[in-house]
Amino acid sequence: MKRNIAVAIFSRANYARIKSVLKELRDNKKVNLQIILGGSALLERYGNLEGILKEDGLRVSAKTSFMIEGATPETMAKSTGLAIIELSTIFSNLKPNIVLTVADRFETMATAIASSYMNITLAHTQGGEVTGSIDESVRHAITKLAHVHFPATKDSYNRLIRMGELKKNIFLVGCPSIDLINKKKLKIDKFFFKKFKYVGKNIDFNKKYILVQYHPVTTEYYLEKSKTEILLNSINDLNIQTIWMWPNIDAGTDIVTKTIRRYREKNNENNISFVKNLPPSEFLKLIYNSECFVGNSSAAIRESAYMGVPAVSIGSRQKPREHANNVVFTLYNKNEIVNKIKMQMKKKNKIKSSKIFGSGNAGKKISKILERINVNIQKKITY
Repeated sequence: MKRNIAVAIFSRANYARIKSVLKELRDNKKVNLQIILGGSALLERYGNLEGILKEDGLRVSAKTSFMIEGATPETMAKSTGLAIIELSTIFSNLKPNIVLTVADRFETMATAIASSYMNITLAHTQGGEVTGSIDESVRHAITKLAHVHFPATKDSYNRLIRMGELKKNIFLVGCPSIDLINKKKLKIDKFFFKKFKYVGKNIDFNKKYILVQYHPVTTEYYLEKSKTEILLNSINDLNIQTIWMWPNIDAGTDIVTKTIRRYREKNNENNISFVKNLPPSEFLKLIYNSECFVGNSSAAIRESAYMGVPAVSIGSRQKPREHANNVVFTLYNKNEIVNKIKMQMKKKNKIKSSKIFGSGNAGKKISKILERINVNIQKKITY
């Protein structure tokens, strides 16, 4: 009998971090893959993923809507509660043997709580990492609920052991997002932007450009307006073609996007093009061909390191995370941001690829492990 494995996808970042695993599970004859799609992954303004999944040959088993409008700490907490209720019903209907959840988002917490209370084996990717924002707390809380762990780095692997997790259930596999990178397929053609929605200046890919992705930091919610303004003014001072990706749905995103819209109204002739969403493969092309990746996205730490792309990480969101030498960190200071971007741009094509987050075969490893592993649903700390 095939083993039912449910994978919850609630954001574009979720999908990029687990796509290779989904394809391996889909093709595994001993597994019945059950994809659950919900949250911001169903919202058009954050890039509705259903069409992208279909194009990638992946079938959705269940959909759920639970996001409350507002993007405040209160609505984030309430959305988590609704997600627990919705997922409990879905798990009851799908009857998965294992639930696989990704990283550290609030929806991931809901998945972990619902599955663990329903005595379903919970597998977790990217556990053991140290980050900023509320993600730090969420990630480690999920670790204590999860039965099977797929850390991306050696340090994370060792940290999970020190957290009291069973060593036999921890598998150092790397990050599945690295699996998607094929440098032979990262060329950008001149018709790139005609395929996707964007506002602002049309980018000339024969010229240099930088890529920006800035997400709200929930533990610094009330500072988001001023922080976003500093970053916008920094990019404006650089006067270089810029592609700016829309932020995720965490608390504070409405403040960030409102600040961006006001800036665009006053500076509609600048060099910035704002993009809502891209399939993972297209986003990788933008990273690889950019002169520098700027902001506070983990992609600047993971994918950029593997591709050898210079990056500038701003603020506290990624500061504590394990990283390679492709990235430098800065505070919210305009002069410092501008100078560090210029410094990093000079390193283009000079940074060696780093395999700190894996070598590109995590999906196959995870699929094989989930196909056969059996664990005791009753967890006990090891010390």
